[in-house]
Amino acid sequence: MRQAHMPNIAPLDTDGAELVRRALARDEAAVRTIMQANNRKLYRLARGILRNDAEAEDVVQEAYVRAFTHLESFRGDSSLSTWLSRIAMNEALGRLRRTRPSVDLDALPPGKLEAEIIPFPLAASDDPEKSMAQREIQAVVEHAVDELPEAFRLVFITRVIEGMNVEETAEILNLKPETVKSRLHRARTMLREIVEQKIGPVVMDAFPFAGKRCERLTDAVLKRLGY
Repeated sequence: MRQAHMPNIAPLDTDGAELVRRALARDEAAVRTIMQANNRKLYRLARGILRNDAEAEDVVQEAYVRAFTHLESFRGDSSLSTWLSRIAMNEALGRLRRTRPSVDLDALPPGKLEAEIIPFPLAASDDPEKSMAQREIQAVVEHAVDELPEAFRLVFITRVIEGMNVEETAEILNLKPETVKSRLHRARTMLREIVEQKIGPVVMDAFPFAGKRCERLTDAVLKRLGY
């Protein structure tokens, strides 16, 4: 039996010109691919500016509407992801400026110590108490990032959380590479100080040994003692 001929469809490269061409032709699969590839990045960038989950989600939606209704203006000078990130960031900054004062960088104290980012464990755990401790530490870090001044928070999120290089960060934030480096250094210093102030109560509950682990040990000892 002769098989029906299946058309050859090129894979959807999230930063490729073919993907943009398909999106311009209102190809739903292409539009969906673009969004799925960039949703988390755009949300994190918007969330880093606005520090509000609902507002950040609104910004991402508005950014996509702007991008897809003006997609013909994308010339490929930068990656599609960088272009979308800049749109989302501008949208978020526009909202921020309408509601909050700008940051006075000169009023901030210069950093004195080289910061170190603590590599917190992210893997899932079957120990509920350990998982709770990890969530508490994660919450402390997220709140500490939220407390960074805007100019430094944006650089930290773009460089550290999103893993963009210095050049990409400079392009998105419209900064000089040297400024990106200096702000990242100061952001790390301030973040370390904030975390150290807040981590004390959480560290007191570190290395938990209760719940199922405690029960298993107790049962094993009692069994060996003949109870």
